[in-house]
Amino acid sequence: MGEVFYWIFSFLLILALLCVLGYQLIMLVDLEFDYINPYDSTSRINKVILPEFIMQGVFCITNLIAGHWIIFLIGLPCMYYNVTLYIKKEHLADVTEIYNKLNWEKKKRLFKVGHSILLFVLSVLSLVWSLAEE
Repeated sequence: MGEVFYWIFSFLLILALLCVLGYQLIMLVDLEFDYINPYDSTSRINKVILPEFIMQGVFCITNLIAGHWIIFLIGLPCMYYNVTLYIKKEHLADVTEIYNKLNWEKKKRLFKVGHSILLFVLSVLSLVWSLAEE
């Protein structure tokens, strides 16, 4: 039964991660269409960047501890990228450069969404597999 609870936790964690990434994408699209000013957009994005990094880290660490190596290895590149950005202090959106980097920022988050959807599908399949075994 512990395995089922673990996969439910993973499912909820990835769902929260997808919501945070979707929120960031909405802020960038609103900025692109001039629905919001650059200062508000970057401040809202910057508020959720660290929680996103923490959720990704918790997901990878729990998979490592639980021994789910395949999902851990799939989640590792995104976590490595987040850690690299944090170490270089390039993780926050800059209000003065946001228009110059808008397409790159959107592509980066779309890649993270695609990566998270892959993890989400694997998590749901593993949850169903665990439920079927018990």
